[in-house]
Amino acid sequence: MGDIRVGIGGWVYKPWRGLFYPKDLPKAQELEHASRRLTSIEINGTFYGAQKPASFRRWFQETPDTFVFSVKGPRFATHRSNLAESKPTIERFFGTGVLELGEKLGPLFWQFPATTKFDAANFEAFLGLLPHKIDGRTIRHAVEIRHQSFATPAAVALFRQHGVALVFVDGDGYLPFRDLTADFVYARLRNTIATEATGYPRAAIDTWATRFRRWAEGGEPGDLERIDPAPAPALSRDCFVYFISGAKERAPGAAEAMIKRLAMK
Repeated sequence: MGDIRVGIGGWVYKPWRGLFYPKDLPKAQELEHASRRLTSIEINGTFYGAQKPASFRRWFQETPDTFVFSVKGPRFATHRSNLAESKPTIERFFGTGVLELGEKLGPLFWQFPATTKFDAANFEAFLGLLPHKIDGRTIRHAVEIRHQSFATPAAVALFRQHGVALVFVDGDGYLPFRDLTADFVYARLRNTIATEATGYPRAAIDTWATRFRRWAEGGEPGDLERIDPAPAPALSRDCFVYFISGAKERAPGAAEAMIKRLAMK
């Protein structure tokens, strides 16, 4: 059975004080605290600008041995019309120190704007630039897209060809992609509710937990439709689950509720 990692986007957010972080916790200890209550965090700051190698080394040192980070790729690679021109940006990104996370480096997450349309040749060029091995280390990639033009078996086939995961997003205005295109699942759950202490209602937590277990076991949930009706190969898959946006103050509570639910038999 694959591992199921659950976390949040980033670890700095003032409203989490008193809800997730103790009010008197030093700010410098927030990552240390979060990484001992969750099993993964999606680093988002890399989307906006380069980080320093020393920062990645510090994050590695402050977290448990079993912890995993996902890292968001720079917008300068994804927010352009000619994706073949992303090569220098992608190469610079890998030179900023992201590999300093070592065995704690999980998938790299590439987010495209809602206006990006499916162009097979354009996306083929981009996916071909993503390295899957660096110095013998396996690198996983996940891509989030929103435009309706991607809702075609041709797009699913292209991502499968390159072993890149289509991100599953639970949120308004996002395509309901549930097609498995890689050897792992990457999900971003955006529908947290302010009035729910656990972000998602208990029934929704149960439903998603059942789906993640099914994917981790090598199957596919029976309650979700796919763009491509053909089933993916039966394969136990690691799952990376992040509670993002929505009522953001509830994201840590939702992540903890999911971790607790997944621990139940």
